[in-house]
Amino acid sequence: MAPASRRNNSSLPAGYAEDKSKGAMLRFQESLPRLPVPTLEETAARYLKSLKPLLTPSELESSTKAVQEFIAPNGPGRKLQDKLAARREDPKTKNWIYEWWNDAAYLSYRDPVVPYVSYFYSHRDDRRRRDPAKRAAAITTAALEFKKQVDAGSLEPEYMKKLPICMDSYKWMFNASRVPAKPADHPVKFDHNQHKHILVIRKNQFFKVSHEVAGKQLNTSELEQAFRRVYELAGERAPAVGALTSENRDVWTDARAVLLAADPSNAKAIEAVESASFVVCLDDAKPVTLEERAHAYWHGDGQNRWYDKPVQFIVNDNGTSGFMGEHSMMDGTPTHRLNDYVNDLILNNKLDFSDPSVRSSIPDPQPIKFAVTKEVQAEIDRAVFDFNAVIGQHQLAVQAYQGYGKGLIKKFKCSPDAYVQMIIQLAYFKMYGKNRPTYESAATRRFQQGRTETCRSVSEDSVAWCRSMADESLDSEARAALFRKAVAAHIEYITAASDGKGVDRHLFGLKRLLEPGQEVPALYQDPAYAYSSSWYLSTSQLSSEYFNGYGWSQVIDEGFGIAYMINENSINFNIVSKGLGSDKMSFYLNEAAGDMRDMLMPSLEAPKAKI
Repeated sequence: MAPASRRNNSSLPAGYAEDKSKGAMLRFQESLPRLPVPTLEETAARYLKSLKPLLTPSELESSTKAVQEFIAPNGPGRKLQDKLAARREDPKTKNWIYEWWNDAAYLSYRDPVVPYVSYFYSHRDDRRRRDPAKRAAAITTAALEFKKQVDAGSLEPEYMKKLPICMDSYKWMFNASRVPAKPADHPVKFDHNQHKHILVIRKNQFFKVSHEVAGKQLNTSELEQAFRRVYELAGERAPAVGALTSENRDVWTDARAVLLAADPSNAKAIEAVESASFVVCLDDAKPVTLEERAHAYWHGDGQNRWYDKPVQFIVNDNGTSGFMGEHSMMDGTPTHRLNDYVNDLILNNKLDFSDPSVRSSIPDPQPIKFAVTKEVQAEIDRAVFDFNAVIGQHQLAVQAYQGYGKGLIKKFKCSPDAYVQMIIQLAYFKMYGKNRPTYESAATRRFQQGRTETCRSVSEDSVAWCRSMADESLDSEARAALFRKAVAAHIEYITAASDGKGVDRHLFGLKRLLEPGQEVPALYQDPAYAYSSSWYLSTSQLSSEYFNGYGWSQVIDEGFGIAYMINENSINFNIVSKGLGSDKMSFYLNEAAGDMRDMLMPSLEAPKAKI
């Protein structure tokens, strides 16, 4: 998912209108288009095209028959399509998939949020602030500047292809939390005017640190003093109540009931945690390598966190820092913008952090005490054990490829994102000798309440090109021609997906409208439907010159999660799997990137002068 631009744009096409009474951030919201419902014919054609490179001829024939039955004049798809179209047109529904998708993909999802849902960014080092209290204070100061704009609604909207995009999810960034419940979790949002504190966690202990006193935001020196005080107060490690948030969601729901029943004060403690503006975790770790940092920010030790909070900054004892996000109500682009903003202010000296004055009225950090009974401790012990078991199954590798980046890719006249998708396809082909279903996240935020759609990255053209790279009878020119076709096919699909014309969300919506007891259409019973949406490669891009890492988990046990950043002169891959050989995949990504450069370099060489 490429980051959106943040340029203002005064010349908007017809249909877009500004309602300045809503504030700058939300002024376009009501005029954003609604997510479309593709026609059955469009989706059927695109779906079958996506199946061709994945199935045998006989399997494809069977799938084609199931699709034709589904979209026939009297087929089951017609009534479902009519219902879906009616849902889209309902004035009360801003986005026909929004509630369904939030529920199915996130809130009803029962596996632990860490490592399966949460994601991380690893920050570049701040060489002037190796001291963790100074680093935490600068990050907090910058984040509060961003928060002010979100709270006031003055943040400038983002744009994609010069069109304003949905800013609705920003309301879930601060003073919010996910809450465990059965059968589905729910989000909770607190009034930012009533809750002006951050949550600081050190050695499993929670502290409430006010970020505004007597109507004035704490300056960086005052925040630094507060963080230093937390380091002093924390002392020995406490029972890891935060570990409960790392559990299976049903287990955490039950554990929360145990925690609340243990003592009346625990309800107040949970509210102080959940209502906090955001979290700063002061870890007693000193990660150095990119892999160590990735592990620290992706999951940590499973204890010094509250994983249900959407915004957590992590600062280590050696001054390194990063970010962890909870995914349920907000995708990566808003928090990417937040982290870019924070690092830009700090690393480019765009904010004055130097005010040395510290008011005598600044209160000490206030410990948030949980009463931990024998029953609560048993829940914590189980959570720690389960966390270690889950994380122990995962393997993470970072490929910090330094051979080239988007600078050279653009000289090859390629879309950087499509180019790197082909690196990933070729690497997988090298490792397994075949291509399998691949997901790339496509943003649909140009629609009201838009989130994401699937880009199916495997095409007939990408498979033909991957095979050509192993065909010694072909020269670079022939391979490059096939490569260009593969890139074009990828761009066509991801453009359609971003325009709300992918197949996965449409088929999901139609299936959701089946009545209880209604016969499930053959399309959904066809093995190809499940197989083609089993993401053996789950991929996404967010790029920042301020990050040295970004990533998350695989989505199926037989697959890889590959997050990537495309910077000017480098490409960073974060590769996660359940023991499938993330290190080997890292090797093949490096090799594929080199092979592709060698294939395309002749096109940059100047033609020889005629004699």
